[in-house]
Amino acid sequence: MQLANPDLEGLSSFVTYLLFLVIQLLASNWKILLLSLFLIWYVTVFTRHAKQSKQLSPLFEGSPSHKTPLNGSDIPPIYHRPCPQMSDRSTSNSSSQLAQKELIVKVAQKQDHRVKQPYDAFLVLDVEATCKEGTGFDWPNEIIEWPVCLMRWKDKSDLGKACQLEIVDEFRSFVKPTWRPQLSQFCMDLTGITQAQVNSAPTFQKVLKMFAHFLASHGLIDPKSGRSIQRFCWCSDGPFDIRDFVVKQCFISKIPIPLWLKGDVLDVRKVVSVRAAGSGNIKPSAPSHIRSLNIPQQLQALGLPAFQGRLHSGIDDTRNIARVMTELARRGVRLEPKTHINPNRRWNWMGKPGEVLEHTLLF
Repeated sequence: MQLANPDLEGLSSFVTYLLFLVIQLLASNWKILLLSLFLIWYVTVFTRHAKQSKQLSPLFEGSPSHKTPLNGSDIPPIYHRPCPQMSDRSTSNSSSQLAQKELIVKVAQKQDHRVKQPYDAFLVLDVEATCKEGTGFDWPNEIIEWPVCLMRWKDKSDLGKACQLEIVDEFRSFVKPTWRPQLSQFCMDLTGITQAQVNSAPTFQKVLKMFAHFLASHGLIDPKSGRSIQRFCWCSDGPFDIRDFVVKQCFISKIPIPLWLKGDVLDVRKVVSVRAAGSGNIKPSAPSHIRSLNIPQQLQALGLPAFQGRLHSGIDDTRNIARVMTELARRGVRLEPKTHINPNRRWNWMGKPGEVLEHTLLF
């Protein structure tokens, strides 16, 4: 509680007037007159001093000893809010908070699996081809399914770092064989592709034209020259799809390998098999001892759910390889092609372009 301030000006006037009356009454006594003059001087000085103290008192109301804080309307123009005093304790707290922030940044950097990725897009391919029971990769297989998953980065930074890969589109077409149009029962049972499906399908030449349009629509190649516009690479389960099946099919179809199909391949099987064998720390002399993992085994090695779909269905195989690719990217694996493909590879059954020397075949 605060006491009301007295009206000093009114009091001074009253005292002055009272003393004036006293002087008039006591004018005959010079001693009383001198005392009265002294009292008038003292009251006047006291009143001026009190007025100055009252005018300066708001400047000290913000001090720690004042009980009531200032309101915004009570702050005079020359008032400045007092700055908080920096104590040793506050400095210690600031240092502790800074250390915690630095620790959080370091942990976040360790948890960031993003690495610099040299390619912008990936074409995951797993073809299906004609086959006979007991034959291997030396047989003149013809492609009967062309499935591709186009994958791109979701989080690629300006520095080229990324770890989130996803499927953005798919292409699928069955292909009509021309050398041996009739599928074996073994082939149909293995792939699930029927004779009717390939009979009504376009030839390999037409499928490549359709697929080139697909690539151009996604800005990957120039529609006229076929040259790459963006950096993309082919990915497959092993080197077989392009190294064997594509090279053979282009020979049988009497067409050159397109520019956008040439180049090295990212062998997904090899990448996963090497990591599974020794967490990626394999000596150069050891690859011959690495166990080659098929698609279901790759999924298991990476701790992913089991194969989804039908095994040896081209499109289902391709989608599951894409799942492996996504997981490798998430783990910070640099995805780039390292398996060389020779487009001029020859087999002993090859004669002139498009000619199969059947007398060289065992079946």
